[in-house]
Amino acid sequence: QVQLVESGGGLVQTGGSRRLSCTASGRTFSTLHMAWFRRAPGKEREFVAYIYGSGGSTNYANSVKGRFIISRDNGKNTAYLQMNSLKPEDTAVYYCAATGGWVSGEESNYNYWGQGTQVTVSS
Repeated sequence: QVQLVESGGGLVQTGGSRRLSCTASGRTFSTLHMAWFRRAPGKEREFVAYIYGSGGSTNYANSVKGRFIISRDNGKNTAYLQMNSLKPEDTAVYYCAATGGWVSGEESNYNYWGQGTQVTVSS
């Protein structure tokens, strides 16, 4: 069974940066495609970014493109989300997700989820 543990959330000022980490266990990490989703207060969970198991391909939601960077270190079984130029509307619980199958921005493609980490951007 794959387990995902996020860390790195917290309070940050508008314009600041934060890096989230997601460490996986239970399966060879390079066989997992990883993604980040987020749920803002009162809203549905939405796709943020994904990265293929090899790290060779990434994709981003338009709302974060150019500001966020998803990456991974297969030697450390960890995926990252570097968040720059943060805005109050980035305030959300951020979830790490993983799949061994098709990768996309759809939640239903992901079999494994972390517990979430809160990011709050103050104005």
